[in-house]
Amino acid sequence: MSDATQESASAPVHTRVVAPAPHIAAALTCPQIMLWVIAALLPAALWAVWNMGTPAIITFVASIGSCVLTEFAWNAMMKRKQTIGDLSAIVTGMLLAMSVPPRTPWWICMVGGIVAIGLAKMLFGGLGFNLFNPALVGRAVVMMSWLGVMSEVKPYAGGWFNALSVPASGKLDAINGATRLAIATADRAAQGGYGFDLAKQFGPLLFKNLEGSLGEVSAGLLILGGLVLIVRGIIDWRIPVGYIGSVALLSWAFGSDPIFNVLAGGVLLGAFFMATDYVTSPITKNGRLVFGIGCGVFNIVTRFFGPMPETTTFAILFMNGLAPLIDRMFMPKPFGHIKPAKAVKANA
Repeated sequence: MSDATQESASAPVHTRVVAPAPHIAAALTCPQIMLWVIAALLPAALWAVWNMGTPAIITFVASIGSCVLTEFAWNAMMKRKQTIGDLSAIVTGMLLAMSVPPRTPWWICMVGGIVAIGLAKMLFGGLGFNLFNPALVGRAVVMMSWLGVMSEVKPYAGGWFNALSVPASGKLDAINGATRLAIATADRAAQGGYGFDLAKQFGPLLFKNLEGSLGEVSAGLLILGGLVLIVRGIIDWRIPVGYIGSVALLSWAFGSDPIFNVLAGGVLLGAFFMATDYVTSPITKNGRLVFGIGCGVFNIVTRFFGPMPETTTFAILFMNGLAPLIDRMFMPKPFGHIKPAKAVKANA
């Protein structure tokens, strides 16, 4: 055997795998996209930690830690390649933490993380195969399982907890310490009997809201993070615009302040960071706009006419289930597509 033949035989063999069209070239990798989402969430998360201290830290650590450990353990048990490096589990943990109250027991946060990753993500095959937003599935399960524990208001010795002052409310436990959204709901049911001024809540909701979930601490920081993701092209503007626009329009139609209803609750966190999830939202442009509008309509209708003032979780999960159908309705026809001729019944 000649030297050239020996060299050719020992050279590594390079194979190319070419998949059918279309071929999509992405400027950003999955970890890079997740890093942008983390960066967009970080200002609101750090502001929550700064104001709420240890309870917020425990909530973030329990939620993120359980998500990452669950994905690691699942891959290890199934003898699959580890995927925690794509950072999606960290994003899920952050969103889960920001969707629950800061004094949620740590073990409930861990259950939420296990459900979010194990049940809603890995059971379906991992990232890219889940049908529903994992963080919202985790929140929905723990909220339905321990509603009394999660909604219980407890004074905190650290000083950040303050009961809201509501005129004409007396000493009703259902009003003192409740979230602004819950008080607005009670005031609407009482036909304005509590005298709760929605316009006066704009400032606290925008900059420093210490009632509600961790993600409600500053609507202004959430808007800033969402705009960064839109400008960078990480998310499509159609979903948040459709979501927020329909919430504002329907709130005004129902006789309530549209700005308050956009800023209060989980609308902004859901519109910018949850409804825009690539896997569980439509891929068509018109479909995304319809998807966002559907989330907003479901959210505000159930807020005004349902038993709970905060229904962002179920609004997005409901629309996640409709995403494939929406895409089917708005999928563009291929160039040169011709409808098959209808069968003509022969005359008897």
